[in-house]
Amino acid sequence: MMAALSARWVRGLTRRSAFGVCFGSRDRAAFLLQRSAVRAASGVSKNDLPGPYPNTPEERAAAAKKYNMRVEDYEPYPDDGMGFGDYPKLPEKSQQERDPWYSWDHPDLRRNWGEPIQWDFDMYTRNRVDTSPTALPWNTMCKYLFGFIGFMLFMFWVGEKYPVYPPVV
Repeated sequence: MMAALSARWVRGLTRRSAFGVCFGSRDRAAFLLQRSAVRAASGVSKNDLPGPYPNTPEERAAAAKKYNMRVEDYEPYPDDGMGFGDYPKLPEKSQQERDPWYSWDHPDLRRNWGEPIQWDFDMYTRNRVDTSPTALPWNTMCKYLFGFIGFMLFMFWVGEKYPVYPPVV
C-alpha cells in the first residue's frame, strides 16, 4: 500500500514539477536528473581509480606522486591480472594499531585526508580484524586452552566416578 502511494507520489511530482514543465516530459526530466552535478559529485572520479601497472621508473614516480607517497615507499601490487593496476601495496595493519592520540583528519577511521587506504579497507576497520600483536604467542594460548579443557574433562570424569550425595536426616 505504502509503496504504491509513494510511487504514485513520485510519478505525480515528476509530472507536475518544474522539470516536467520546463523540459516537456517526465522521461527527459529523469534523464537530466540522472546526469546532474549531484549525481556526479557522489561517485568516484577517474583520478581516484587505479591506473595501468607502472613499468618504467617515470611511471612509478608518477604513480607514487598520485598516491601522495615517496618513490622509495611506493610498491604496487604484482601485475597478476587481478586489476590492482598502479594501486600501492600498503602494509596489512588494522586501524587499531594506529596512534589514537594523533590529531587525525578522520578520527573515527584514524586516517588523514588524501591518504591512500588499503585495498581491503573494509576488513581492517576498528570493529573487525585486529592485527596488533597479541600478549602471548599463539602456541602458548593453545596450550592454556587445551590444558583447561583437559582439566575440566578430568574433573567431570572424577565427579562421575565418585558421586557425592547430600546427607539425609
